[in-house]
Amino acid sequence: MYNWCHGPNCHTNHTVDRVRGSKGNKVLRTKKIKVQDLSRWHYSQGWENHFCKLGCLMDYIKEHINLVIAIAPRRECLETPIKDPERMTTTHTYGINDQYSYNRTETKIEKKAVDNA
Repeated sequence: MYNWCHGPNCHTNHTVDRVRGSKGNKVLRTKKIKVQDLSRWHYSQGWENHFCKLGCLMDYIKEHINLVIAIAPRRECLETPIKDPERMTTTHTYGINDQYSYNRTETKIEKKAVDNA
């Protein structure tokens, strides 16, 4: 089974594999895509069944993003409960006889356990 690339500009890309037609009536044609088995998730990114390359996917998104978002608009922000962030500073030394040092500060953020009872 095959799909045609959904990229709005796919048919304008100047590549030899898009050239079709008889002498004097040549055209650049949208690429045909072999449909992949989506159950092989480790092989597929999910967009390959509809777009011949990432550039065509991005062209499609630029053209249709507002229509796609209109399907399920976000009316409220989302939040994830977390524990109070924990700042940890560690000192690292280096050089001959550890003559140089620097401090590295990390902030550890952990999700709270959600009680669904």
